[in-house]
Amino acid sequence: MSANKDFKPSTRLVHAGRRSREYHGVVNPPVMHASTILFENLEALDKASPLPHGKDFYGRHGTPTRFLLEEAIAELEGGYGTLCVSSGVSAITNAILAFVKPGDHVLITDSTYFPTRNLANTFLKKFGIEVEYYDPTLGADIAGLVRDNTSVVWCESPGSLTFEMQDIPAIARAAHAKNAKVLLDNTWAGPTLCRPFDLGVDVSIQAGTKYIVGHSDVMMGTITAATEEDFNTCIKQVMISGDSIGPDDCYLAQRGLRTLNVRLRQHHESGLAIAKWLQGRPEVSRVLHPGLPDDPGHAIWKRDFIGASGLFSFVLHPVERPQLAKMLDHMDLFGMGFSWGGFESLLLPSAPKNIRTATTWDDPGQLVRIHVGLEDTDDLIADLEAGFERLKSA
Repeated sequence: MSANKDFKPSTRLVHAGRRSREYHGVVNPPVMHASTILFENLEALDKASPLPHGKDFYGRHGTPTRFLLEEAIAELEGGYGTLCVSSGVSAITNAILAFVKPGDHVLITDSTYFPTRNLANTFLKKFGIEVEYYDPTLGADIAGLVRDNTSVVWCESPGSLTFEMQDIPAIARAAHAKNAKVLLDNTWAGPTLCRPFDLGVDVSIQAGTKYIVGHSDVMMGTITAATEEDFNTCIKQVMISGDSIGPDDCYLAQRGLRTLNVRLRQHHESGLAIAKWLQGRPEVSRVLHPGLPDDPGHAIWKRDFIGASGLFSFVLHPVERPQLAKMLDHMDLFGMGFSWGGFESLLLPSAPKNIRTATTWDDPGQLVRIHVGLEDTDDLIADLEAGFERLKSA
């Protein structure tokens, strides 16, 4: 794609990371399997290096199938460069480890994805890195928590399970005043609904498993850095970890990218429609969706995002576990599973109060995370309505 053309995101999704002229006119980048890369002569071998990233060196560092996907994601997010790794958790782990050392202090939003918390409470603490959780709604007031030895401020906006919006520009200004890096889990927005580097983020992390792939059949994580310096720091950490991802998975992610815009448009439309419908249900005490006008984070969402994905939560009035089972065990269209971002709809009961430490979750009702897939909205509403009827009759 011509770098000097200001194409819109939907156009970039179709064309980014494709070089048909280099591959005999083939529309989709071909799958290249490789472990060993042969060098033409001793001089070429002596000069060979995995850096800069994107050169053929050894299969673990990637082949053109992976490099083209990374090129596309970096272009879509507006970063200097992207690294694809084997899972979202691997992306989180490698991104954080790239910027910390023993004796450092790390700030992590209390609304973070649980595996991030698990990494912080086990691995980071084991190696003498102090972890402090903060209220996700602090905004500029986080300046009072940033220390001289704070190396990373970890954000997730909206937050996992409870969907608090964070004022990322204000957080970034406070962090950068003390030379701390701002890392953002940007999975909810994918590479198109939010421009993290325009907000002051240094490194954007995604579980490519979710909306990038879009079909619930690939594990993948992405790490995108704003600058060459931070990108090279991340490369060195990924190389040390030995993390790698196969070309078939990269091919499927490339294919998923091409339809991301139309899928997210439908997730946005259907998700908001069901969120509004849930607000009118007597079984529901509240709906947690930043795209709703009465949501506490709506103003930030409207400022920083161009749309919403299909993931949000709602809180039921207090119910016993057998009642909840009666509702969830017999859904026709909503499955129960620990992922999201695919074409299918999901429901997942969760308990935020069990993991919060800097804030409290005092709502007595049952929180249910919902992913609204690509099914017909009327059919999804009918499935939920039948579930609520079972809940009431239990």
